[in-house]
Amino acid sequence: MATRTRTELSHWHVQWERRNQFTDAWGKDRPVVVRYEDLAWQTTPSRMREAVYMSQYAGRPTRTLDAVLHEVAPGTTSTTVRHSWDAILFAVEGPGWSEVNGVRYDWQSWDALHIPAWAWHRHGNDGERPVRFLSSSSEPALSALGLGVFEDAGDTPHDRLPPAPRSHGPVEGTDWYSNRINHLAAQQQLRDTARIHTDYHDQPLKVNPKGTRSKFLNDNSIGNYTSGLTQVMLQFAPGYRQSMHRHPGEAWLYVVEGEGHSYLGEEPEGGEIHDWKAGDLVVVDRYLWHQHFNDHPERPARLVRIHAFASLLDTLNAIMAPMPMFEEKLETAPDVSAVTWPDDIRPGTQQ
Repeated sequence: MATRTRTELSHWHVQWERRNQFTDAWGKDRPVVVRYEDLAWQTTPSRMREAVYMSQYAGRPTRTLDAVLHEVAPGTTSTTVRHSWDAILFAVEGPGWSEVNGVRYDWQSWDALHIPAWAWHRHGNDGERPVRFLSSSSEPALSALGLGVFEDAGDTPHDRLPPAPRSHGPVEGTDWYSNRINHLAAQQQLRDTARIHTDYHDQPLKVNPKGTRSKFLNDNSIGNYTSGLTQVMLQFAPGYRQSMHRHPGEAWLYVVEGEGHSYLGEEPEGGEIHDWKAGDLVVVDRYLWHQHFNDHPERPARLVRIHAFASLLDTLNAIMAPMPMFEEKLETAPDVSAVTWPDDIRPGTQQ
């Protein structure tokens, strides 16, 4: 007997509606510049004051990175926590200290730290003035995969805390199963010996083809073993710019000092201009062409660029080929051969 075809609620309808709902939600509350003066400071159970630049838990959805400013009051030590994701820290105002897996690291302004996944850690201030640091983590990516885990141990002494989960191995054998175990065991060994603290002056500022001076603060190439999180200090000469480029979001630029503007647009011409100043966070998103400018004719500008390209961009390169994931117009970079760069002196030091 012939039957009449009817359109019913199918997997196609479910997936289409789910994609539309995600796109609609993602398009809301996506700022280009998060202003420092618009931050809402709150004292949290961690015993720190915190203000959120980007987080799904503060009304600004993210899928790759978050960005939170933390303040530790004089004489205060935060609670001890750990989580299944890793994080990178930039010291905005020091001096302060962080304890990672029972080891204390003293830091000054503009230093950087890497907090490995599952590492017990806390932060403290032995001085007489508040100290601040900016954190960015891979929590949004881990949570999107259903792998987000967070623990707060309060003031439990480190020797009483449970150890981090360990990968089994190494083992003998060349089959795929043994190869996987040995590969993960080798990664575990790298994490055990990786760099945690980067003193700002451990790395030199070098002029790059984009027209700025820059240095890594967190990156696998300088001994960190991150989930792809990377952090670079950029210095713009007075009145100069960076070359135009584009890449998939998300990437943050935290304005350390100076004032300027960023161009963002669908095409290399005809985009929008967004001004920024010290303390603001520039949000680079949606595969847009963008370019950053120092608007002051006499003073340099500094921005810390944060992203997770080494993991997520590599994955996108694999699944989106031959579509280019990173495009750079080096012809738009300024000629900096005549620039006399100022001394690289960070706050509170003679260096």
